[in-house]
Amino acid sequence: MTLLEKPSQLPVAIGEVLKRAFPQLRVGNHHDLSDTGDKTGILISVERNGPGVRSLAGRKAHALSVSLRATVVSGSAPFDACDLASRLMDLALDNRWGLPPDQCDLPTAIVAAPSVLTGAETDYDTWIVSFTQNFYLGLSLLKDPAGMPPSTDLYVGGCERAANVTPLPNQSHGKGGSVKGICRC
Repeated sequence: MTLLEKPSQLPVAIGEVLKRAFPQLRVGNHHDLSDTGDKTGILISVERNGPGVRSLAGRKAHALSVSLRATVVSGSAPFDACDLASRLMDLALDNRWGLPPDQCDLPTAIVAAPSVLTGAETDYDTWIVSFTQNFYLGLSLLKDPAGMPPSTDLYVGGCERAANVTPLPNQSHGKGGSVKGICRC
């Protein structure tokens, strides 16, 4: 699998999966779908990119908010766009888009709603499916001391200085580490 190094790899991977799932529809980003008057198809957009919690391997996390704008031909049967949005939601539900699972979480907060036109009008020929997906970039930092996640070992009292700690037999504290000793500070 490919090492993920930049956020733009997520919408590209999503596009490849959607093109295979919906070969009869145009799928792309704002550059792909802006040059024609025909707005039907699925437009992939990254709406936000915010910080996330580092992965257990120490990789930096990005929480990407993705939207899939599904537009059907004007005058289609009622709720065709709603049905397409539902199929997109089902596809996104458990999908890492072919990306490495240790670098791409499953989508969360998946919702779909009809698009709003200018003013208060609703466009029922266009529905937007949106979700958030965490993306972990770069190499694992576990072997790099600067990128090493904090220790999960617990020193009761908070002190880690060897001179101030009475050692205890190893006891798990349920967070993946162990109780190492009791501080005498």
